[in-house]
Amino acid sequence: MKSAKHHTSIPHSRPTLGHEEIQFVSEVIGSGHIAQGAIVSRFEQALAKNAGIKGAVACSSGTSALHLTLLAMEIRSGDEVIFPSYVCSALLNAVRYVGATPVLAEINPYTWNIDPEDVKKRLTHRTKAIIVPHLFGLAADLNQLISLGVPVIEDCAQAVGATCDGKNVGSLGFAAIFSFYATKVITTGEGGMVLSNSQDLLNRIRDLREYDQKSTLRVRYNYKMTDIQASMGLAQLDRLQSFIRKRRSIAQQYYKGFDSLPFQLPLRDDGHIYYRYVIILEEDSGPQILALAKKGIECARPVYMPLHRYLKTRGYRRTEQIWKKSLSIPIYPSLTDDDVNRIIDSVVEVLGELIS
Repeated sequence: MKSAKHHTSIPHSRPTLGHEEIQFVSEVIGSGHIAQGAIVSRFEQALAKNAGIKGAVACSSGTSALHLTLLAMEIRSGDEVIFPSYVCSALLNAVRYVGATPVLAEINPYTWNIDPEDVKKRLTHRTKAIIVPHLFGLAADLNQLISLGVPVIEDCAQAVGATCDGKNVGSLGFAAIFSFYATKVITTGEGGMVLSNSQDLLNRIRDLREYDQKSTLRVRYNYKMTDIQASMGLAQLDRLQSFIRKRRSIAQQYYKGFDSLPFQLPLRDDGHIYYRYVIILEEDSGPQILALAKKGIECARPVYMPLHRYLKTRGYRRTEQIWKKSLSIPIYPSLTDDDVNRIIDSVVEVLGELIS
């Protein structure tokens, strides 16, 4: 059914906020304690419990969470860290912060997650960690990667609540990092967290997270989360399952609406939370992104630029093709039924022109 004509634009991403967040944040402001405190500890405990992990340390961002994790693992200059080229530049930055050498891996052409077979080819005696993003809300193949015998750091920035063989992402690797940026699955505006069953690792991270009132002198950081942020995180975590149900519901509408299009749709998986809904076209997606923008539907390539392009490294054919042809359409809990119908109608119209 065709939706009515609209003039307002539907953004590619948008946080889902409501009275719960306002209430939680107001209570913290009213308490007068707005810096890192008891509410941060509550948020750490709540997310660890949600993932089935022993402990957590909240940080100022997902990038700082990864930085501290690498430092706590004593990864330094001369060491190598493997992660996919098809991911945001935060991973590259964090690895470079500690002076380690980034080693980029190819992706699986169907899941768009890191390819374990390609990782095997890139292992050396200097490999100290593998960072594994669960891209777009779909769990990566952790079993194969963990079996390689190198510590795995799960990047759950896009996958809070996703599962892998019935187990929560963030509970399988040596450590897991999370991001709560404004448009992530749950948000604190800015913020991040490290989860691990290693109490020694968490103690090291907690020590590095702040520099004040220490009995010894070493380089430490100001990577703390505030109670204001944590209160929003608690409210969002309470709503996580409803967020995931809505994302999956919209995804099913998209599968049905796009079943006539001869393009690659996201892999169907019971553990997928659909942080992004990405369609792979048969040609460069740039013209279609512009055509949909004219209809008021903001779409994007879901990865701004693959990392091999920044590093001017050749040989990532699969990554390059997926990146060029990817079209990410809006999917988030605050979309209305009218929004979803309008998106489906617009996408079918624009992409239908490619096959007519």
